[in-house]
Amino acid sequence: MPNGLLDESSLRAHPDGLALSLTLPWYRSLWLSSVTSLRLTIDGQDVPQEDLSLELGGTRYALPDLPAQSETLWYLQEHPLLIVRRDRPAATGDHHSVQLIGELRLPYMQIAPGQDGGPGMYVPNFVNQELELSVTDGPAPAPLLTTAAAPPPPATGEDPFALGLTLYSASAEFRAGWYDFDGLLNRVADLGIGPGIEIVASQVLPTYPHVTDDFARAWQTAFDKHGFTASSFGANLDMGRRRDRDMTPDEEYEFTETLFHGAKKLGFPLVRIQSAKPGLLRRLLPLAEKLELKMAYEIHAPMGPNSPEIMKVRDVYAELDSPLLGFVADFSSTMRSMSPTLLRAVRRAGLDDDSVDTLQAIWATDAPMRARQEEFIGYLKGRDFDPARLGSFAHLAFNMHGHVSPAEWADIIPQILHVHAKFYDIDEHGDEPAVDYPELVRVFVEGGYRGYWSSEWEGHAFAELGEVDPLLLVRKQHDLIRKSMRSVPATA
Repeated sequence: MPNGLLDESSLRAHPDGLALSLTLPWYRSLWLSSVTSLRLTIDGQDVPQEDLSLELGGTRYALPDLPAQSETLWYLQEHPLLIVRRDRPAATGDHHSVQLIGELRLPYMQIAPGQDGGPGMYVPNFVNQELELSVTDGPAPAPLLTTAAAPPPPATGEDPFALGLTLYSASAEFRAGWYDFDGLLNRVADLGIGPGIEIVASQVLPTYPHVTDDFARAWQTAFDKHGFTASSFGANLDMGRRRDRDMTPDEEYEFTETLFHGAKKLGFPLVRIQSAKPGLLRRLLPLAEKLELKMAYEIHAPMGPNSPEIMKVRDVYAELDSPLLGFVADFSSTMRSMSPTLLRAVRRAGLDDDSVDTLQAIWATDAPMRARQEEFIGYLKGRDFDPARLGSFAHLAFNMHGHVSPAEWADIIPQILHVHAKFYDIDEHGDEPAVDYPELVRVFVEGGYRGYWSSEWEGHAFAELGEVDPLLLVRKQHDLIRKSMRSVPATA
């Protein structure tokens, strides 16, 4: 997803001077407490912090007060105003050179827990934009995406997997307002994608982590209209929601309990959980039994089914011995190369060919993920290249792309309850260049897996908005999966 707080229509007139309409530079909603800093320069002059304020939902906040706003949600489709106090109000058509430097903290991506009651360390997201902007009245109308696709071949009783998608696949378009929730589901239906629908709760719920009655009614109306089925409810755990400390164990349970009740309200049979702490799992299991919800911990890059961290989870599962406990297999763990989409993005950010080659060489080693991150960041600094120019992806290029063998999934297939069919591109031959889908299909068919494969296009992390139509790519990926699974005979 383009890593920007600003776009070409961000500069607005305001009675106090001028304002910048901000876009959340991430794929999910965040708390205002996630905003670490915002520094603004206009026409080469630094704007004093006391002349800046942020307005969200009709409430204005001084910038030093943002870290305390752990109860205030910056919803993905909201655009707060960064208000700049000036001697005279700007007028439509005024032109200014603008630089905005921002840092956000991703409260669910914990690098290390806090010590002695203090805050932990979390993945940062850096933004540094320099734009020539004119004062406008607002953004241009969103484009209407209407490209059609041929109807998919009908499902057969012999198909081993049911197909669907996570709405996360259209993150950038949803964030930009190209779709509202109903429009997004309409587009999915028009392209013949489904029937399984997965959501990331923190992305689509305007009242996250709560599911309101109004949202539940709209959800059910859309599902009745299109014949969709709910497949997986993606639950994050925002351990770093507060800036002064991590969540306590009781707060982790209460936050997750709210999400579980929301999943049940929307008719989901499964919750993708983010934490597999033994104490939390022991407390959640009776709740899952009461609500008849399966809990699936996501195995995501850079880990695989037999990584030490996952072996600990498998040991806890063996102790608890419940059919409600399992895993989400995310194919980011088992990539055969770095995505060409990612490599194009880091080139746009300024990496030359030697740096891109070094990035791929470091990625391909068997060193621990943190060690590979640090080696690459050290390499960039040694070349006088600021890693912040890559936003969060100097870190996440290694988190998001793993190179475990696809064969390892066979070791835990009876415990795999859901699949994230992660992909980044579909080439002119109908293949995913970085993920070996025919081999993954073979492993899962022969292993007896019979659940959902939920397409998860994550190219929005690197592609420019409008560069591709992600839902058309999902349809192409479904065609690839169907072709692959119908070429492998199911075992008895």
